[in-house]
Amino acid sequence: MPVEITWWGHATCTIEDSNVRILTDPLFARRLAHLHRRRGALPAPDARRADVAVVSHLHADHLHVPSLAGLPQDTRLLVPRGAPGAVPGLRRLSHLRVTEMAPGDVTTVDDVAVRAVPARHDGRRLPVGRHRSPALGYVVEGEGRTYFAGDTGLFDAMAKEVGPVDVALLPVGGWGPYLGEGHLDAGRAAEALVRLAPRSAVPVHYGTYWPIGLDAVRPHEFHAPGDEFARLAAERAPGVSVHRLAHGESVRLEVAR
Repeated sequence: MPVEITWWGHATCTIEDSNVRILTDPLFARRLAHLHRRRGALPAPDARRADVAVVSHLHADHLHVPSLAGLPQDTRLLVPRGAPGAVPGLRRLSHLRVTEMAPGDVTTVDDVAVRAVPARHDGRRLPVGRHRSPALGYVVEGEGRTYFAGDTGLFDAMAKEVGPVDVALLPVGGWGPYLGEGHLDAGRAAEALVRLAPRSAVPVHYGTYWPIGLDAVRPHEFHAPGDEFARLAAERAPGVSVHRLAHGESVRLEVAR
């Protein structure tokens, strides 16, 4: 059975493996503070359907309480350890089954295991939050092994901590022209492919949300990261198939059994 990946925009994807639906960093909003959804229509309500949703870290574009509130009754929600204490709105989502995760923790849903792995990223609830929760990635292990990186920079133990994977969902941009410490741009994401050596990769976290007007001033920063990642991946990791998806588009990927 192949793994199916659907990209809804930003870091939000659905991973379907072994008849289990995993939703990553749900963000279904037209506007988030100064950011507006500049590309891709808001997904239909069915996009919120999931057996389990995962949250990588506490930043509001990854842990978006209004989007989580729209998830169906009894959806399992995996969040970084300490998140309910740092984000009071999480504690009001009584319709969800919340599990706190730290690197190495595993949650099983039917025939799929979801394993939390480290990420190199500031996990605070900004702008005034303290370091209460780790930033995480997740590896979904069913028929295939799919790595969702969340937000992360490169780190020496990445291949060891993530382990062998078939598919990598990697951030390649952001919502502004400059990415600071703890992020992947197109070049660093291509280097991650060299380290991880997956069969396939899907670039995410670019070209969805952007401050109004900035896409007119620096349009290449908004539009280009996906293409640049594909170009660099072909040079540095030619054995990896890169699938650059449009918003709402899906790809079915054959995986090792």
